Amino acid sequence: QVQLVESGGGSMQAGGSLRLSCAVSGTTYKWFCMGWVRQAPGKGLEWVSTISTDSSTVYADSGKGRFTISRDNAKNTLYLQLNSLKTEDTAMYYCAKGSSWQTLSSNRGQGTQVTVSS
Repeated sequence: QVQLVESGGGSMQAGGSLRLSCAVSGTTYKWFCMGWVRQAPGKGLEWVSTISTDSSTVYADSGKGRFTISRDNAKNTLYLQLNSLKTEDTAMYYCAKGSSWQTLSSNRGQGTQVTVSS
């Protein structure tokens, strides 16, 4: 059974940066696409980014140019670098396994909170 444990969230002023990490266990990590989803207060789950097994990446428009997803297969760890943070980036960020929305939304960790203030 896959386990996903996120860390690195926190409170930050707009314009700042954070690096989220996700430790993956219970699966052969390098064989799977991984991603990040988020949920802002009072809103639904939103896809943020996906990285494939060959490290090709895709981003939602909301984070394009500001967020960078990466993976370290040797460390079984997924990352999300958040730069130029905006108040609308405030959300619980979840690490997720899979490539489709269905799998990402249903195979995710407990989340790490990111709060951005103006």
